Amino acid sequence: MKKQLFALLLLLPAFAAQAQKIPYTNCKNCWVPDSLGNHRVVLTFNGTGKAAKVIIPWRRRDNDPENKRVIIEDAKTRQKVTNVKLSAITRESGEVVFEPTSGKGTYFVYYMPYKNEGRSNYPRGIYLKPENTASPAWLNSLNANIPAATVKEFQSIDAFNSFYPMEVIATKNETDALIAKHKSESFLVFPEDRLNSIRMTKDLPQRWIELGPQSKYTAAALRGENFSFQLGVYALQNLDDVKVTFSDLKTATGKKIPASALFCINTGGTAYDGSSLTKTVSVAAGTIQALWCGIDVPASATAAVYAGKASISINGKTSKEIQLSLNVSPTLAKNGGVDEPWKMTRLGWLNSTMAQKNTVIAPYKPLVVKNNTVELLGRKVEVNSDGFPKQIQTFFTPEMTEYADAPNNLLTEAIHFHFLNTAGKNIKLKSQGLQFTKQEPGTVQWTATSSNDSLQMEVTASMEFDGFIAYTVKVKALQDVSFKDITMHIPFKRDVAKYMMGLGQKGGYRPENFEWKWDVSHKNQDGAWIGNVNAGLQYSLRDEKYVRPLNTNFYLQKPLILPSSWGNGDKGGLNVKDDGKAVLANNYSGERKLSKGDVLYYNFNLLITPFHTINTDFQWATRFYHAYKPIDTIKQAGATVINIHHATAINPNINYPFIAWKAMKAYDDSAHAAGLKVKIYNTIRELSNHAYETFALRSLGHEIYSPGKGGGFSWLQEHIGDDYIAAWFVPEIKDAAIINSGMNRWHNYYVEGMNWLTQNVGIDGIYLDDVAFDRVTMKRVKRVLTKDGHPGIIDLHSANQYNKSDGFNNSANLYMEHFPYLNRLWFGEYFDYEKNNPDFFLTEVSGIPFGLMGEMLQGGGNKWRGMVYGMTNRMPWSDGADPRPIWKVWDDFGIKGTKMIGYWVDDNPVKTDHDKVLATIYKKDGAVLISIASWEDTDTEIQLKIDWKKLGIDPVKATITAPEIRTFQHAKTFGLNDKIPVEKAKGWLLIIK
Repeated sequence: MKKQLFALLLLLPAFAAQAQKIPYTNCKNCWVPDSLGNHRVVLTFNGTGKAAKVIIPWRRRDNDPENKRVIIEDAKTRQKVTNVKLSAITRESGEVVFEPTSGKGTYFVYYMPYKNEGRSNYPRGIYLKPENTASPAWLNSLNANIPAATVKEFQSIDAFNSFYPMEVIATKNETDALIAKHKSESFLVFPEDRLNSIRMTKDLPQRWIELGPQSKYTAAALRGENFSFQLGVYALQNLDDVKVTFSDLKTATGKKIPASALFCINTGGTAYDGSSLTKTVSVAAGTIQALWCGIDVPASATAAVYAGKASISINGKTSKEIQLSLNVSPTLAKNGGVDEPWKMTRLGWLNSTMAQKNTVIAPYKPLVVKNNTVELLGRKVEVNSDGFPKQIQTFFTPEMTEYADAPNNLLTEAIHFHFLNTAGKNIKLKSQGLQFTKQEPGTVQWTATSSNDSLQMEVTASMEFDGFIAYTVKVKALQDVSFKDITMHIPFKRDVAKYMMGLGQKGGYRPENFEWKWDVSHKNQDGAWIGNVNAGLQYSLRDEKYVRPLNTNFYLQKPLILPSSWGNGDKGGLNVKDDGKAVLANNYSGERKLSKGDVLYYNFNLLITPFHTINTDFQWATRFYHAYKPIDTIKQAGATVINIHHATAINPNINYPFIAWKAMKAYDDSAHAAGLKVKIYNTIRELSNHAYETFALRSLGHEIYSPGKGGGFSWLQEHIGDDYIAAWFVPEIKDAAIINSGMNRWHNYYVEGMNWLTQNVGIDGIYLDDVAFDRVTMKRVKRVLTKDGHPGIIDLHSANQYNKSDGFNNSANLYMEHFPYLNRLWFGEYFDYEKNNPDFFLTEVSGIPFGLMGEMLQGGGNKWRGMVYGMTNRMPWSDGADPRPIWKVWDDFGIKGTKMIGYWVDDNPVKTDHDKVLATIYKKDGAVLISIASWEDTDTEIQLKIDWKKLGIDPVKATITAPEIRTFQHAKTFGLNDKIPVEKAKGWLLIIK
């Protein structure tokens, strides 16, 4: 009778009281999740017979649980129970009948088993479908009087995977009862502790049913703490324009925390570029919106209880007030509490303006305006009366190691627009003059307006100390007007326009005739670089709606927006041709009509290259070791800088280096004691699911995380749910990343985080693996990394972007805006160092035309060709291309202090008699190291052509020797006129003394 009564109770829909008593526990590493899933129910059975029955009140947040397999395991034998019958499987509960194979005892029910398919680093978690393994005989033996098993506990594979308490759903009956009780209200508020992140948007947590909606929130904080809390809004009706405002918090004696110290990250803040950000929050009926709020408790606050209120308004009308009570402890929080990020103390970082002021960053110099000319490091720009560059000059020698006295002019005439009427005649505009509106060390701005009776062009430009110029060109129709074309011409000097990169053109020699059309759906292309080693210009075409797209593998999921001006449907495009006077870049937009009052924005950006001279001594002295290894091992290898990748013991989580920071600091301290520097992997493109702020960031909609189809690793599917893009995954530590949406407030957090790591952990720089932020954030990062004398070394790795997924871009062209702040390039994966020509190496890999130097990656690179550009590979990335033998030659020769003269320099004193066998020299007094590399199709012999006078060596006393270099060359001595054999795709390092 007791068993029957118990079974009846289990069948009742109102099982909340029983469910509340069932504990949720974690059983770390008690089973293998990849075959059984991350969750199980522990059952106990004390009956007898061949069947046991249980109703499991699992309260699941996943959809369609009836389509997921249930696996039952005998705890004693660890064998799968095959005789199982399921019925009434819902999100709230499931009825399970099974054979207790060991009789009385414990049984495990795994209810979300999955398997991973696809690439190990981009897995697809596939949940197993239900199966029927029960024998017909066992099924036929079942009757109505089946003894009951008892749910003992719910278990997760570890705490990180647990659904408790915020993902244990309320039942429909509980939710309906709550709604009925508050049917006159438009929404309910559930204040929640910062340690219980609100995770679900479509289900109420059971916890909230138990606690009920509240009109008061009470908490405790330390003096000086960055305190966070949540206001969970459950909409009973559609809510528009939800906002939160705060009163002052006051003590009984009148002390106060001002309202300005309270904030809500969901309704507004500070954008990544320092501008004010206002967000519109709408909540659909039946859904939940977490409002994450913060209180910056002053360090000077008196220890007392502070009381005030948070007012939640809908469409500007106050609807509810939540009384706030904060008990401030006499204890002073260390560093605002940000050293304990699991307490959500860093949410205020999202609104940071740290390092936002555009101060000049070394080695750049303050801008100087003389008349209409702006001077900057190694360059000058003369501005025309219409606001566009009349002339652009650079002052770099072809060697790129020194500044030149004589200028290199980039243009044959000013950059200009043509407005062609339907007859093809240029509509001339009269300039009203140029006006400089800002002259600061880091930024110079100017405006100019040109017009006639039918058209007005307003030009606003901003130039920065690194050579970046942003143009806003507003074209307004003063009356109805028709155009055959609107074009912008950039007339390059021929000797400057030697190379080209971008717009589908692989880096190398500029083609004689080049044509290009917009195709943003498939191609991440809106501009190109045209230049020579010591003078060049990158330009990109945009309008006022420009949004930075996703990069690398995810471009197609958030591509460029076609600029309505330049693109003009399918009419816009670009061609580059030699017109006899200049190499003309003709940027056209095609035929169109404008009605009176219509406005178009023909915006564009310019980057003047190079950015600075090459620091060759940094290249020789700074030797990266790209692996987490013992300090002694790295020092003995001869490296000087350690790059700590993610998925390592001291930096386990991708782009979130804050969890193992104490171990990282200990390692950094040990490295510094040994004379080494340490840099860490930390970029933005994706973010680990282990970030403490994951669900706070999710509450911001698509501001931080990109929209997407979801999927990926099981944790993402079980806890994030849907509407995201799954990214990189590390199987060993189950670190699953989510794609960042682009330009957003996470960049503010990133800058603050880099500052914290520099000041508190002692990092010496960062290693960037592609870049998902723009130059605004890059400048801020460089400022905090180099503050207080820290070295702030930044190197950038990129895989070859020229493919379908990446939008057919060039890594160097895509990331050129960041080059002014980098110390080295590492290009990169999928770069072919064997089949590409020297002009490709020079423009896309070496960094030399931009004032940088690089290293090779794929397959270790080609060591002979690399040295023509001063490049080796990186330890210990490729066993077959150990750079140490070449490092030894550098040291034995004394390469530090030498002058690098590349094969691209016309008056290089050492050449070969073969066009496809090139020579770069490293020259010092009385000696020269010659790097020779072949691009010939076969083995060949070459003879050196040496200008001994320019070389500064007496040929009568000179010797040519090839030192022994392991895996590179055998020792050999050559006569001055000897033929030198050169193998295909190889070369020599020769020393002349």
